Amino acid sequence: MDITGRKPDERGMNSSDMAIGVVIIGRNEGPRLLRCLDSVKGLADQVIYVDSGSTDGSQDAARAQGARLVELDRDRPFTAARARNAGLRLLADHRSPPALVQFIDGDCEMQPGWLPAGRAFLRANPGVAVVCGRRRERFPDASVYNRLIDREWDTPVGETRACGGDALMRMEALQEVGGFNPALIAGEEPELCVRLRAAGWTIWRLDEEMTLHDAALSRFSQWWKRNRRAGHAYAEGAALHGAPPERHGVRQVRSALAWGAGLPLLALSGLALTPWSLLLLLGWPAQVLRLGLREGDWAHAFFLTLGKLPEAQGVADYWWGRVRGARRGLIEYK
Repeated sequence: MDITGRKPDERGMNSSDMAIGVVIIGRNEGPRLLRCLDSVKGLADQVIYVDSGSTDGSQDAARAQGARLVELDRDRPFTAARARNAGLRLLADHRSPPALVQFIDGDCEMQPGWLPAGRAFLRANPGVAVVCGRRRERFPDASVYNRLIDREWDTPVGETRACGGDALMRMEALQEVGGFNPALIAGEEPELCVRLRAAGWTIWRLDEEMTLHDAALSRFSQWWKRNRRAGHAYAEGAALHGAPPERHGVRQVRSALAWGAGLPLLALSGLALTPWSLLLLLGWPAQVLRLGLREGDWAHAFFLTLGKLPEAQGVADYWWGRVRGARRGLIEYK
């Protein structure tokens, strides 16, 4: 019996060699894509690049590197989930489909020791559907936004509830739950993990270097859009799986609405009664002070608090689109 408590012969042992296929997704990643393609050479049995309407020659670059190319139909909205599913289908249709699929974003670079470590863990633990490692920023000191994202990647190791865009997954588990939800414009990995866990699989994060990520965030507007996209993902996740016992995304939506919408609206509406209502806005600096004293990182405390505003905007985007019956397109920040 493995660390997940599942007997080795119950599931997850559909291939003795544990072959790996790599699915890279991207859109106008330029030199970042070249680094990504170089980093997986010789590490996998198959490499597929799925392009979402690039105009920078990414398609030709992928072909030149020997990757199998999939170009998504431009008549349908692009989503990362749709791109990953397209790569997954191509692998599954191969005459010898791999047992494992490594998904990686085109702005990332694979670390050489990751795939052997991830494969060994999955081989030893057949109840694990997804394993991921440490993702780090390539240039964390290039901007305060890059540093914030580098900290965001630093999550605890061990059994976890969700993974990010870079992860090694079992083909069997993905096929069992139907792959990614192609309608989601963000948050597709945590939503997939909700369904995997409901099916009895587990998700693990290892203390192994997995990928280097190049966020390339240098402007406040990029940071704002990224947080707005996160708010949209929280709202849609809560709409799909917010009921007990999962409560997926509910805490994040409540926090975004309380700090990013409720507090300012309460303060402004109170002006009809008294100008003292504006004192409610002191809740923001008080929250920064509380977080800063607790964590010792004042930049993180400030932007974590400020980020509730674009998150609340993203929540509102989702619900306004749902009321109108219109789906939101991609929220691109770079």
